[in-house]
Amino acid sequence: MKKLIIDFKDPVENGQWERVNDAVMGGISESRLLIQGGTALFEGEVSLENYGGFASIRSLPRDFGLEGYDGLIARVRGDGKSYRLRLRTDDEYEGIAYQGVFETKPGEWLSVQLPFSGFVPVFRGRVVPGAPALSPGRIRRVGFMIADRQEGLFRLEIEGVEAYA
Repeated sequence: MKKLIIDFKDPVENGQWERVNDAVMGGISESRLLIQGGTALFEGEVSLENYGGFASIRSLPRDFGLEGYDGLIARVRGDGKSYRLRLRTDDEYEGIAYQGVFETKPGEWLSVQLPFSGFVPVFRGRVVPGAPALSPGRIRRVGFMIADRQEGLFRLEIEGVEAYA
């Protein structure tokens, strides 16, 4: 059983995303999100200056209805760098995020499968011991991040995200 939860072919996705870069902590990394032609392009430049080092995008809060699903599949084409798929279970700007890491191959479309059981709770880049396990039915935001001291230009195309059971 599969359920498409983010489809960048759907014009409704325009205006439903926000950027959160390391400027929130003094960094100077830059990113942008362009949605056109049925895909989203998340690109920019990560800088380690001023204690920075990350760029991210995330959906505005919504009910994805993922109770009973086992994980997510992201259809992406990257640049050979490592990215994080991040999930939030609340509508707050800050708080615990659950993340799964995936690798890309330069210029190659991949369907990256990430089981919910493998998502790790983090707050500001640090693992949160004792945090509750991810509850799929409570997921309110989906996002993508580049971090891990991967300085320089980055480019990640996203076709969509679906849940699987």
